[in-house]
Amino acid sequence: MAKPDAVTEALTRVLADSYALYFKTHAFHWNVTGPTFFSLHEMFAAQYNEVWTALDEIAERIRALGGTPPSGPSALGRYATIAEAEGNLEANAMVRELYAGNQAALKTIKAALAAAQKAGDEATADLLITRTEAHDKHAWMLKSTLAD
Repeated sequence: MAKPDAVTEALTRVLADSYALYFKTHAFHWNVTGPTFFSLHEMFAAQYNEVWTALDEIAERIRALGGTPPSGPSALGRYATIAEAEGNLEANAMVRELYAGNQAALKTIKAALAAAQKAGDEATADLLITRTEAHDKHAWMLKSTLAD
C-alpha cells in the first residue's frame, strides 16, 4: 500500500466516522421504542440509508486517490471518533447520541475538507461539501425532534 497523503488519511477518518454513525443509526432504528417509535424508526432509516450510500462514495474516492480504505470494523475503529452506543437507550437519548454523532462527523469532514482544499483537490472537496450538507440536515432533524 502506498503511503497515504493528508487527503486520503483525512478521507479515511471520514469513512470511519461515517461507518460508526451508520451502524449506530441502524442499531437505534432496530431498538427504538416508545410513543415516538414510528417517526424515529422512519427517520433513522432514512438517515442510515443516506450514510450507507455515502460510504461507497468515500471509499471509492480513497481508491481513486491511490489509497486503500480499511476493510473491516476493527480497522475502521482505529480511525473513528464516534463511539459505539452503550446499553439500551430510551428514544430521546438515542436522538441526542445521533445528534452528537453527526456533529462529530461534521468536525471530521471539515478537517478533511481543509486538507482537500489545501491540496487543490476539487473533486474530494465537492464530495465533502455534499457530506457536510447531509450531516447538517441530519443534525437539524435530530435536534428538532428532541422533546427537551
